[in-house]
Amino acid sequence: MDIIHAVILGIIEGITEFLPISSTGHLIVGSELLGLPQTKANKAFEVIIQLSAILAVIANYKDKFHPKHFQLWIKLFIAFLPIAIIGFLFSHQIKALFSVQVVAIMFIIGGIIFLILEYFQKNRVPRTLDVEDISIKQAALIGIAQVFAVIPGTSRAGSTIVGALLAGLSRKASAEFSFLLALPVLAAASGYDFLKHYKEFSGADFTSLAIGFVVSFIVAYFTMKLFIRFLEKFTFVTFGVYRILFGIILLYLIYTGVISPAATG
Repeated sequence: MDIIHAVILGIIEGITEFLPISSTGHLIVGSELLGLPQTKANKAFEVIIQLSAILAVIANYKDKFHPKHFQLWIKLFIAFLPIAIIGFLFSHQIKALFSVQVVAIMFIIGGIIFLILEYFQKNRVPRTLDVEDISIKQAALIGIAQVFAVIPGTSRAGSTIVGALLAGLSRKASAEFSFLLALPVLAAASGYDFLKHYKEFSGADFTSLAIGFVVSFIVAYFTMKLFIRFLEKFTFVTFGVYRILFGIILLYLIYTGVISPAATG
């Protein structure tokens, strides 16, 4: 992996990690089109750029780490528990689910769900406008919805945002709760991957790792800010349409042999 590859993948991770469009699917396509094999060293690189996305959340929401927000973190922990339990108990089964076809199909299904949800949400008045006002019940419902993210291509952000909207949150509150919920989820996932691949860092190109880390952090930081501004004026319809189109393109790339069905993210 050279510096250009590191920059491109850092941009992809930074843009897609917090939007409801699945970073996994985009990293697969990006790596395949760049001709990057899924070696252990490249997997280690993905761990690093995911860690930088975690830091971007902290940088954007550093005010939420004050003790006065303790109740919010209790609710985030409640929302984190379902996927933590399912991920721990069924890690091997979840890994067996992975295929590029599944990713493509879940892109399309997720897009359709967003379009249907927005159609029925048109005249809805959200019960919860601020992330601080989320109830324990709403947090639990979002946590249950997040479990669907174990299916490759579903998108962690997508599943949590859908769950939040169904629980009565505004679009802005849904997105912000999803951002904050990424902290324990990504920390657990990245920590586990780091333990699996830490030996690969000894032979890694630290210049590429550093550049990918910085690029991913900067892009993720501004993506979150722009996403919140976008939701002040627009709905999730755009993301629904995008998911469907991306899923169709991904199926086409598989069918034409541009992307191997065995590719992994």
